[in-house]
Amino acid sequence: MKKYLFYLFILVSNASIAQVSKSSELFKSIMKQDSLLFNVGFNTCDISQFERLLSDKFEFFHDVDSISYKPQFLQNIKNGLCKTPDTYQSRRALVEESTEVYPLYKNKVLYGAIQHGVHKFYEKIAGKAERFASTAKFTHVWLLENGTWKLARGLSFDHQQKDIPFQSASTFDNIPDIEKWLQENKVPTLGIGVINGGKIQDIKVYGELKKGISAPYNTIFNVASLTKPVTAMVTLKLVSQGKWNLDEPIYKYWTDPDVAKDLNSKILTTRHLLSHQSGFKNWRFINPDNKLHFDFTPGTKYHYSGEGFEYLRKALEHKFHKSLEQLAQELIFTPLQMTQTQLVWTNKIDISRYAIGYNKEGEAYPIEKYTTASAADNLLTTIEDYSKFMVSIMKGEGLSKAVFEDMIKNQVVTKKGKHFGLGLEIYELDNGEYAISHGGADKGCQTIMFILPKTQQGLVIFTNVDDGYKVYEKILFHYLGEKGRKIFDIETK
Repeated sequence: MKKYLFYLFILVSNASIAQVSKSSELFKSIMKQDSLLFNVGFNTCDISQFERLLSDKFEFFHDVDSISYKPQFLQNIKNGLCKTPDTYQSRRALVEESTEVYPLYKNKVLYGAIQHGVHKFYEKIAGKAERFASTAKFTHVWLLENGTWKLARGLSFDHQQKDIPFQSASTFDNIPDIEKWLQENKVPTLGIGVINGGKIQDIKVYGELKKGISAPYNTIFNVASLTKPVTAMVTLKLVSQGKWNLDEPIYKYWTDPDVAKDLNSKILTTRHLLSHQSGFKNWRFINPDNKLHFDFTPGTKYHYSGEGFEYLRKALEHKFHKSLEQLAQELIFTPLQMTQTQLVWTNKIDISRYAIGYNKEGEAYPIEKYTTASAADNLLTTIEDYSKFMVSIMKGEGLSKAVFEDMIKNQVVTKKGKHFGLGLEIYELDNGEYAISHGGADKGCQTIMFILPKTQQGLVIFTNVDDGYKVYEKILFHYLGEKGRKIFDIETK
């Protein structure tokens, strides 16, 4: 065993330059397998997961229990940790920030991967609260067998009955029975992204995509109006580059035929559109004639409008002769390595990872595969990708200082303690602090995000059910503490 560990250590050490990015497809694939193996298999004593995921040639090296092979390993699990699930339970939590993945190639063809990291174990005895048990390092060798990932080697070593200087895989782990809590609230899938110190600290996805299918780490969500901040950032980056003007009348690039004869179309600007002061209803179909109308003079008051963002999209596309999807890819998605994000549905979307929307009664909505980009709705993304985007906003990446200050400036008051800036809502907190926010709501979709630039914190919540907002309060208080309570107080006044 020592010889095997030595050679594996040399392999990992020498391959350090080949460690893959956490945004890469390989990393996400291995994380998905890890989640199936432990979150679905080990933590619930679902032996069938081990049977499916372990290679027939599986070998397990343990620094306390010696060597075992697949049949013996499965028997040990059944007769050991999973023998009395009603009286004793063990739970494994991956320290995600410790995870490293290295590709294995033969003749430039990927045939496997090495996963290395740290995990924690917790135990729960009937009638008692869950308690920390130990930490350990692990190395897994995953191989592609007929195109399917299988775990061929597992090493578990350096077991210690003390905590380690890493954060838990999820700071939400200390809320007991979260899966039960989601079931009680009828939330099929919940995604949470946490930002601390200006970096992504936590990515966690709970629940199921469908009965018996756990939602993976890289679940794809339709995030509804969380699309609008993307459109806003595309626009503000163009403004920062001197290629677009916030206060130039937008008719120079586009006028909707429905309002071409209305003089208000001559004074409408990007500032009005981004701050929801366009004068339009949310959607034109709300009007009896299904046509676009100005309900008030642009810039005189607030009214939330998806039509305003669509108006902006058409103007941008006419000036730059590029689709919004192309502009977003060039200015945001590609630079931030948001490889799982797009504005339209294409064959790149892995439907097996898509969080189908549900109504309050638990009935699934039909999947709508939009092939035309909207500036206001239907962005497809993952918790990790959108968290990257939030960090970028927090740091003002690609924005001039003047544009960033304009973005968070009070353009129009929406309620006491809250106003719209440019494309984003701003909550006014205590001691000069503020939170940047936006939400999204559609059939089978409730999403929200918060960014606190001064404390470098952030939180994003995705759900795939009509009333997913029911879980916001608890999560907001848990992660953002008093600042979360202040936000909630402003929202519920």
